[in-house]
Amino acid sequence: MAALQLVPLTADNVVAANTLTLKPGQEAFVAPVSHSIAEAYVNQETMWPRVIEDEGKVVAFIMATFNPATDDELYRATILRMNVDADHQRQGIGRFAVNAVLDEARRRGLDRVFAIWEEGEHGPGKFFTALGFVETDTTPYGEIIGSRQLD
Repeated sequence: MAALQLVPLTADNVVAANTLTLKPGQEAFVAPVSHSIAEAYVNQETMWPRVIEDEGKVVAFIMATFNPATDDELYRATILRMNVDADHQRQGIGRFAVNAVLDEARRRGLDRVFAIWEEGEHGPGKFFTALGFVETDTTPYGEIIGSRQLD
């Protein structure tokens, strides 16, 4: 794995992001990238869609929301979606993507980041808790809400 790069989602990489694959059993825990792209398009002021490239190849997608003006703390800095290509999982790419969100939150003067994920055997719960997120609540849809205080 060469140096990973975080880049904005653009017309040049959107197709590659939309064709990321998942490992069997992960489909139930991750919305298709196309859903995230649509959500980012209609919420351009607050959504932060990015891809991670390895030697120019898109290997992951992450979307966060940054909205420090909202009254709902959950949506001030939140990781909403993350997809790491099946062939590139367990190589530090997800950690790189999450750390990029944490860095962006710090740059914006925020002190806490939330993550929302589906619970389950093949879900990302263990991944997020290993990165310091603490389960704090659930959404009305039963998703787990995790929180990480920034240092």
